[in-house]
Amino acid sequence: MTARVTRASNPQGTTAMWVRDRLDGLWCDEDFTAWYPRDGRPGLSPAQLATVCVLQFLLNLSDRQAAEAVRCRLDFKYALGLELDDPGSHHSVLGDFRDRLARGDRADQLLDLALARLAAAGLVKQRGRQRTDSTHVLAAARDLTRLELVLEAVRAALEELARDAPELLDPLVTAEWAERYGRPVRLCSQPSHPIARLTEAGADAHALLALARAPDRATGPAREVLRQILVQQFIVDERGRLRPRADKDGFPPGGRQIRSPYDLDTRFALRGNTRWSGYLLHVTETCDFDRPNVITDVATTVPTRDTAAVPGIHTRLNKRCLLPAEHLLDGGYLSVALLDQSDRTYGVTLIGPVKASGQWQHKEQTGFARDDFTIDFANRQVTCPRGQTAKSWVEAPAQAPYISARFRPRHCDPCPTRSLCARGRAARTVYFLPQQLHELQARSRADQQDPAWRQLYAVRSGVEGTIAELALGHRARRCRFHGLPKTHVQHVLTAIAVNIERLAEQDPQNAIHRPRRPTAFQQYLVSHGFPRPLWWRQGK
Repeated sequence: MTARVTRASNPQGTTAMWVRDRLDGLWCDEDFTAWYPRDGRPGLSPAQLATVCVLQFLLNLSDRQAAEAVRCRLDFKYALGLELDDPGSHHSVLGDFRDRLARGDRADQLLDLALARLAAAGLVKQRGRQRTDSTHVLAAARDLTRLELVLEAVRAALEELARDAPELLDPLVTAEWAERYGRPVRLCSQPSHPIARLTEAGADAHALLALARAPDRATGPAREVLRQILVQQFIVDERGRLRPRADKDGFPPGGRQIRSPYDLDTRFALRGNTRWSGYLLHVTETCDFDRPNVITDVATTVPTRDTAAVPGIHTRLNKRCLLPAEHLLDGGYLSVALLDQSDRTYGVTLIGPVKASGQWQHKEQTGFARDDFTIDFANRQVTCPRGQTAKSWVEAPAQAPYISARFRPRHCDPCPTRSLCARGRAARTVYFLPQQLHELQARSRADQQDPAWRQLYAVRSGVEGTIAELALGHRARRCRFHGLPKTHVQHVLTAIAVNIERLAEQDPQNAIHRPRRPTAFQQYLVSHGFPRPLWWRQGK
């Protein structure tokens, strides 16, 4: 009855109906056997819950709206295989399922199952062409100043003690404490006496931790967070007084500083003109001309260099049997060592611009750069353009993988072209990679000047549209939940939803996207003999 009514009311079908018609569902209950204990009362169908979560992120629904859609929408019942009179379940089970999904690498396993079903249906293949890009993700926690951070951390620790051991608060809490920590901290942009209030909050935190510290009492999570924030933001001076850290005292690196007592994974990051507190999202998708683009991997990480994400991406793609033959990346992902490692380990050719040398000779386009020196790897010698040979060949572990060659001052100082080679009083030192990497770097930079290479690399820019689709169409740039594991679950479910949305828009023959028909004015111009520009979208 559900199938008959749904098909009668939706003869063209919907995205939710496509999941059941084309793929017979994305997964079955047996795929989730390892996630549940063998004993206990029977639970709800995990396959149905996973499908509801994907459809929820496809339509940007809240938990309550998704539960209501399961009760009321015919295509949801059709996709889940429910009877017309099935009341569905309470909206809270979706949060419980996401909590279960956030443990370990289960979110990646869910993406593995979905991609395996798409591969079995012939919609995605390995050893094709893929591309990757990243975007910033804003944490769900509010940005806090130093004063707000310490005050809110003290309040969180007080809330924890009030639940676990309220008797410990009796000798400590006063009317002033009730006024400062009785409600969430909301300060104006320029609070009065910020340093004095920060010092006072630090003293409160120190007193609270000293009172709650006992050999027979375990430290709660909120108190441990307060202790870490106290260490990061305060210092004990030579007089034994606790005071806020100043610039001269030094601060922990930005990648380790806690930004919120409620989201310990979020970190502050700066890239170009973009400043944010949160995470970094890496998206990989196929870009073959004869198939629809499918997202094959999503990685949610703390803000780090993009090069650190490439080995993990290839490891997961290899596990899914979806490794590409060519991987298109921007310059932030590439290094010569990664070019060699990816080719030797997985047979993947990384295509992207290898960064030019950062020496002033390259920037000013003058003088003698490293490429003007002759490097003899067999005899371990470096010769300058004037014919002088370096006195040393150093392969120190501290500068690995680079090798350095230093010239003698008695050769550099009297040289008439010294100003074109070295600046300052020191003699010239040349840094270069080992022979295999050095030759690979030279070949890569030469390939970048080839028009065919530029035409191939131009395909990478299409991933910017996918980033915009995730960020603007599905709100992937704003976290719904606190913490890195749950945020990764959000991004995995969003990626599966985008894949379903894209594939459902294809016609039954799985053809490529049809171009837009000419407008009425374009048809008028053609009928009157005006030339048709190449950038007009032509209809069939």
